[in-house]
Order: sequence, then C-alpha cells, then structure tokens
Amino acid sequence: MLQSMTGFGKVSGQIAGKTVDVEIRSLNSKQLDLNMRLPHAYYGLEPEIRTLLPQLLDRGKVDLYIGIAGSEAKSKIALNKSVAKEYAKEFKALAKELNEKDVQLLPLILRMPDVFKAEEKVEKKELEAVFVLVRKAAELVSKFRQQEGKALKKDIESHLAVIEGNEQKIAKLDPSRIEKLRERLIAKINEGMSGHKTDMNRFEQEIIYYIEKFDINEEKARLRNHCSYFRTTMNEPNGGRKLGFIVQEIGREINTIGSKANDADIQRFVVEMKDELEKIKEQLLNIL
Repeated sequence: MLQSMTGFGKVSGQIAGKTVDVEIRSLNSKQLDLNMRLPHAYYGLEPEIRTLLPQLLDRGKVDLYIGIAGSEAKSKIALNKSVAKEYAKEFKALAKELNEKDVQLLPLILRMPDVFKAEEKVEKKELEAVFVLVRKAAELVSKFRQQEGKALKKDIESHLAVIEGNEQKIAKLDPSRIEKLRERLIAKINEGMSGHKTDMNRFEQEIIYYIEKFDINEEKARLRNHCSYFRTTMNEPNGGRKLGFIVQEIGREINTIGSKANDADIQRFVVEMKDELEKIKEQLLNIL
C-alpha cells in the first residue's frame, strides 16, 4: 500500500498535573531528517524517540514538538547561571583573541547545552507517559500518511492508465507503419536503381534488415511488463524507491519507441506518455 510522506499527528494528555502536547509533522525527504523540540525536563527521552520514530515513520522530514502547559511546568525550569557565566567568560576571551567587537553573546549562550536546568527531577513514570503520547502521535501520522497514499495511488493509476492506453493505440498503428515504411523504401530504391539489374533476394534481405532497425515490438512488450510491475509494486509497503527505479525503465522504453517509430501519429502518443510519466515522477517524490 502506498503511503505519503506528508503527515500530521497531535495528542494531548494530563501527566503529573500538567497538560502535555505532542505534535509531529512530516514532509518528503530521501532520508529520515528528524528535528525535535523538547522541554529540558524531557531531554532524557531523546534517545528513545530517535529509536522509535524511524521504526514507525521510516523516512521523511519529521518535526516533533513537545510542549507543557500550566504554571506547574514553568516553575520547574531555571537558568543555570553558573554555566551561563562560564560560557560568557570563554566567548569573551575568544572574541578578544580574534579581535571581534560587538559580539551578541546572550542569544548564543542561551542556545548552549546545560544553560537551562530542571529544578526538580522528573519521575520515570512521567517520562514513560510522555513517551506513550509520542507513540500515539506517530501512529496518527502513519494513519494520515496512509490516507494521503490512497489519494496519491488513485492519481498515479490514472496517469499510468493513459500510458498503457497509448501503448495499445501504438500497437494498432504499428503494422500499417511498417508497411508504409516498406513501401517508401522500395519506391526510393527502385527510383535510384532504375535501369540497373537487381538481385531481388539480396534486395529483400536488405529491406528486412533496414526495417528491423525500426521495429518496436520488444520495446512495447517491455513497456507493458514495466507498467504491470509498477502496479504490483504499488501494493507493497514502502515501495517508493523501487517505483522510482521502475519509472526510469518505463521512460527508457517510451523514449526508444519515440526515436525508432519514425511516424508522426505514434510520436504524438509518445509525447502524451512522456507528459503522464512526468506527472507520476512528481507524485513519487512524496511516496514513502
């Protein structure tokens, strides 16, 4: 089943007298790009979250935010002034050594590790309860992705159907195309060989050899196989990368048919197929 990499999930819960909100958003990305904003009191959850989310969400640009509402939460976070002063001392010394002036130290210091501290130790049960919320939010993101994936699949199938339909139209035109090509070749050669004796067997062999260069039966067969394989792969979990490879193969066959066909009617169908294939490629960028 196709899944989109676009997703959203938000849950809230009452934990230790506080309202904890967990929000996860995801967009498309080739790898898992995880960004987290956690309250300092919950920094201990980061390793577990970094283990959990790849399992549930696989890949994508994932932003996770955990917020705490209520005055109870604010009273538990304090500025670690001694650490902040040490950072300020070192930064000032570095600025002096580098002869840098007008350095805005405070915004930089506030982003440094351990500048903020939790005044009270967070109980293990509280961390476990928050982790449960994170899991629930990630599961909501997964469900959102599945719903989006259904819509994407429907759209992709419509574009693929046009490609398959045009291949069938080309197949109907192909026999007459070959016959027209044969007639043109014979007419041109007869015109050039007028008055000369011709070995008809050799003449026929040369025509067959030349026409074979324009034969597209193998390309049509491979195109049908690739389209069938594409449909099968759409039902596999997390098949986005594989679908991307199959699309490349579909594109090669369409391009070869276009270059070998030497026929204006077929070329129009080829252009349409290329257009539909580009639309599929655009959608695949957001497929898990």
